[in-house]
Amino acid sequence: MTPQELKNSILQLAIQGKLVEQRPEEGTAEELYRQIQVEKQTLIQAGKIKNEKPLSEITDDEKPFDIPESWMWVHLNQIAESSLGKTLDKAKNTGELCPYLCSINVYWKGISLETVKVAKFTEDDKFKYHLNRGDLLICEGGDVGRSAIWNSDEEMYYQNALHRVRFFGGIFSSYFRFVIECYKGIGILDEYSKGMTIKHLVQNSLYAMWLPLPPIAEQKRIVAKIEELMPLIDRYEQAWTRLEDFNKRFPSDMQKSLLQLAISGKLVEQRPEEGTGEELYQKIQTEKQSLIRSGKLKKDKPLPKITEEEKPFDIPESWKWVRIGSIFNLQAGKNITSADIYSEASLEHSYPCYGGDGCRGFVTTYNRSGHYAIIGRQGALCGNVNYASGNFYATEHAVVVEQFAGTSVLWCGYFLIALNLNQYATATAQPGLAVANINQVLIPLPPLAEQKRIVAKLESLLPLCDKLK
Repeated sequence: MTPQELKNSILQLAIQGKLVEQRPEEGTAEELYRQIQVEKQTLIQAGKIKNEKPLSEITDDEKPFDIPESWMWVHLNQIAESSLGKTLDKAKNTGELCPYLCSINVYWKGISLETVKVAKFTEDDKFKYHLNRGDLLICEGGDVGRSAIWNSDEEMYYQNALHRVRFFGGIFSSYFRFVIECYKGIGILDEYSKGMTIKHLVQNSLYAMWLPLPPIAEQKRIVAKIEELMPLIDRYEQAWTRLEDFNKRFPSDMQKSLLQLAISGKLVEQRPEEGTGEELYQKIQTEKQSLIRSGKLKKDKPLPKITEEEKPFDIPESWKWVRIGSIFNLQAGKNITSADIYSEASLEHSYPCYGGDGCRGFVTTYNRSGHYAIIGRQGALCGNVNYASGNFYATEHAVVVEQFAGTSVLWCGYFLIALNLNQYATATAQPGLAVANINQVLIPLPPLAEQKRIVAKLESLLPLCDKLK
């Protein structure tokens, strides 16, 4: 259950009369309602509020849910008077500059006074749109229904984006703020809001809603219980958010952990009969020298010797720390215009084209054949590793990694991913990885047979991480 669902559930229990018990000595909503009508008639006779047309009683079909027998279904204008605030027009407004609230000041947790605007209000405006302590403010648009209570005696007014609700009979306005929040959470408010794309809670819709009215004393006990539970909901939300964040990160973190175990020699055991990384390294050098003599491979620039201080972590004794350029041949592809790359494969454009972040599309020709790991060397994702097989085109932003002496292509890719090559990118607006810099990065070299066992283990475990996403 999400924190919002939990909160909705508690509020729904509250406004259905299930959060606190009913006490006969506290009277009934019917008695409260009659007192309010007497008060209203007094105000009508004094000309302070308008007389309204009598409303029909609620039918069983109109009742949103069941409430206790001591409660009563009412419309808002039967127990309160409400109005939208002043419509502001800088060209027409006259009077004294006064502070006023709008929807940006009203939040479920209270009134924000960080940004309070001012406008001109006449004396008549000030009388009509002045806020009293305990007034309930409801957003007419935007986040429709968002509500808060004005709990201050300082001078403040409100504009026409807000409904101001002032209750009769000593009604606890905090209780009805929770009613509105519950109606918002369970969708009742949406049913009364007008508009196809931009919703508004107009005055007639606000008055059309049926609201559950408990006795005053019970209203106060309901509010007290909700306020007692809110800190617990906040704590639950913090724990839930941490758990959600953990769950989102867990598959990726698990993948990184598996790759780290692999690259440090802790994913599979070492077997003496499989030889050593040094022996494989010598085979690679022999093959590379042979290719250089035959003109199939360019001679490498000498790479610096590896010092003990450079080694980032311990590896098995049978492994060997080497530089990437000493065991692979890295070569960037060739430039191709975006116009020559097509998003869909066809008979004419049948060759995949690899750039800085994997396959970009399809082209008419190819410049590489085989099975290779490819390092992206340009852009925010430079250092990412993909695989290419068969005939394909590598752009200047893709570095093709050629391996020797039967070295596993998949092992090469997994270990390059584990090295997080992005950390070696230039810190510019358009990050990049120079081949010369990649060549100097250290990589641990296990025996060939162990490489294959590492790959087999990763191939069985990494898909399980994907299933967790």
